[in-house]
Amino acid sequence: MAVYDLEEQEQLEDLKAWWKQWGNLVTGVIIAVAAGIVAVQGWRWWQGNQAEQASVLYNAVSTAVKANDVAKAKDAIAQLNEKFGNTGYAPRAALLVAKTLFDTGDKAGAKTQLMFVIDRGSEEELKAIARLRLAEVQFDEKQYDDALRTLDAKHDEPFAGVYADLRGDILMAAGRSNEARAAYQTALTKFDTNSPYHAYVETKLDAAGGPLAGPSGAPNASGSGTTQAPPNAPPAGAPANPPTPAAAPAKAPAPSK
Repeated sequence: MAVYDLEEQEQLEDLKAWWKQWGNLVTGVIIAVAAGIVAVQGWRWWQGNQAEQASVLYNAVSTAVKANDVAKAKDAIAQLNEKFGNTGYAPRAALLVAKTLFDTGDKAGAKTQLMFVIDRGSEEELKAIARLRLAEVQFDEKQYDDALRTLDAKHDEPFAGVYADLRGDILMAAGRSNEARAAYQTALTKFDTNSPYHAYVETKLDAAGGPLAGPSGAPNASGSGTTQAPPNAPPAGAPANPPTPAAAPAKAPAPSK
């Protein structure tokens, strides 16, 4: 028994020596890991809480827009943009309010909401939609150069057709018919030949004088397209006036966590 006690005493002394040398470091590591876990869990809770509150304000915006209550819509979007502008709900709500403001004649307010999406949004698809609608508002105000500059911004390929189509409308209104025809021809190459939007753009191209000939012209307008027409495309023969900004989806997905 004395031998075992001696061995245990030696082990205990070794452990004490090791702890004296490394104990502070081990304690620090344990505390750091625990603090990290608490911080991560706290961040997740905070994000979830932010998303929940943002969704309440988004629903308030959506309800006000459906009821055409501009005052309530403006109040809710102001709170949403100020408090939860970095969530996925804010840009979607701003698109909804922009359309309502445009429809009620408040074009300056509509542009403010669209600029919020462009400046603060993190999703390129929403930013591309906002730029398209901003260009439509600028077109409606006969700010042709500003509208063309807005359309010059980089955008994903699925938007190439509608961007080129709107560019053609603006150029036609500005009296630059050859450039407009080239833009319409470009738009036609981006839409499926069987889509209603293709026929719609082709009608406008024919009304503008038909396809340009020679190297300055785009590929044959009747060539096969590469992308489908966007949802709610206007039917063939519809007027060439620019559409007003369309509503964003009624429900916005929760922001990524």
